[in-house]
Amino acid sequence: MLKNIFDAHAHYDDKWFDEDRRSLLSSLPQHGVSYVVNAAVDLATAKTAIGYTTQYPFMYACAGIHPENLEGLAPDYLAQLTELLKHPKVVALGEIGLDYHWDIPKEEQHRVFEAQLQLAKELDVPVVIHDREAHGDVMALVRQYRPRGLMHCYSGSVEMLREVLRLGMSISLGGTVTFKNARVPVEVAQAVPLDRLLLETDAPYLSPVPNRGKRNDSTNIAYTAQRIADLRHMDAQELIDITTENAKRLYGIS
Repeated sequence: MLKNIFDAHAHYDDKWFDEDRRSLLSSLPQHGVSYVVNAAVDLATAKTAIGYTTQYPFMYACAGIHPENLEGLAPDYLAQLTELLKHPKVVALGEIGLDYHWDIPKEEQHRVFEAQLQLAKELDVPVVIHDREAHGDVMALVRQYRPRGLMHCYSGSVEMLREVLRLGMSISLGGTVTFKNARVPVEVAQAVPLDRLLLETDAPYLSPVPNRGKRNDSTNIAYTAQRIADLRHMDAQELIDITTENAKRLYGIS
């Protein structure tokens, strides 16, 4: 069994976990999971994630506004995020970014994303960026603000990866690298420097093979790690240990 697993990005507040959340989370350390960062999508889920950190010592939280969660956004959301980010187990501002897959006004997405990038710079906290079908515009703002942090569930090309790295950011990879026709994720997994790589689930989504299509959880990182380790001709536990240290460093966890 692989140990010392760090799930850099999950959503255990999702309704898919309502029936067995407590038992599942309590069992994770028995399955080699040592750290989980639960990413928020709005103010309410940020508070929920903070609650998990008080119940489960291995859990940490992010606080941020996801581009799919802009409706009804509180006018003082930046002030509220500032307060949430003061919590000792809130380790990043996220997840934030752009999502062009859904019909969400791009101008509003840009406004909120840019405001949160500015806040991250002011507070000197890392960001966790969501980028879905919006590579060009996301990278334009990353170039402008030069945040430190993570491109979560990275879906760009190797060419884009080079610029992400040049700008000082890291990436996290999840279950997609195990999919049968995953040509680009495989190329990225082989190209990314080991010191810039994190592993994630994005639970409950994107379960790796052999559990594709089922609810995802942090134990499935073992499959993702094994696939990437095989691609890089290295030991899976070594990969886990390296990516865990990378995540601890990025999130400021000692």
